[in-house]
Amino acid sequence: MMNTMKSLLAATAALSLAACVQQDAAPKGLDKAIPTADQVSIKLPAGQAKAVGDLASYYVVTRDVTRTFNGGSAWVLILIHSIVQYPVTSISGDVYTWGPWSGSALDPATYKLDVTANADGTFDYSLQGKSKSDPNAVFEAVISGHADPTPGELKGNGEFLIDFDAAKRVNPVDNGDAKGQVDVNYNLATRHLDLHIMSTDATGAPASADYAYDEDASGGGNMTFDVTANVGGTALNEDVTIRSRWLADGEGRGDFRIAGGDLGSQQAIGSQCWSQLFRETYYTDNVNFMPTEGDPGSCAYTAADLPPAH
Repeated sequence: MMNTMKSLLAATAALSLAACVQQDAAPKGLDKAIPTADQVSIKLPAGQAKAVGDLASYYVVTRDVTRTFNGGSAWVLILIHSIVQYPVTSISGDVYTWGPWSGSALDPATYKLDVTANADGTFDYSLQGKSKSDPNAVFEAVISGHADPTPGELKGNGEFLIDFDAAKRVNPVDNGDAKGQVDVNYNLATRHLDLHIMSTDATGAPASADYAYDEDASGGGNMTFDVTANVGGTALNEDVTIRSRWLADGEGRGDFRIAGGDLGSQQAIGSQCWSQLFRETYYTDNVNFMPTEGDPGSCAYTAADLPPAH
């Protein structure tokens, strides 16, 4: 997807300099309506991390989840923000269009961005593409979203969806490994994010995952990760929940539960705490995956706290 972003930005810049482009302005307030990548990122302290092998394992899981989400959302928001800095190509009623642009002769796809300025002050946007190799191809949405800036500065909310299956159909060259969809909902006022992933596992079976994230005013965070997938044993799927909470200084706690599937009516539940340096200070679980060690009094959060099982 990064290759797609680079080609889109290059093509848009070239198009903006072409004599045929109308010098129309984007709809008023659009640049502030769409959140920046920083505003919808998961902020997990990581500055003191040195060697991954020495770090608490559930801190590593939490960090990997945040990096995956932050990278994906940043790709979308940086791209949309970059495109709308250029002059609008055409306007039809309340719909503002950038493109279509085709890049160089070697680029495999043609793209355009449509933004609708709704009467209620909200915006709908859709980045669409179509393959150059298929003469019957039509534009289909790769990224679509809705932004509501009406609550005020830094208080907006909205959602956006990344369709990796559509991206692969449009441009299989740069999206060969992409699959599934990611749906993101955000609320800047409450500092809350929800993320739903719909995809398939290595065997082609459906797999899904959900993230929920809250940031507190002090810089701490609270993230819950739910996934339904086969985590071992037979072909049955298990429900896995990991909840991580951390303070602004980096101290944190991760609690996990594995239920269903091969476990039947049993549930595997455990906890791990880590220090400001992200080293394990305490671990325990109820099925002896690993021996209990460390001091539970060292935990930044004294008790496990998991949402109800599915």
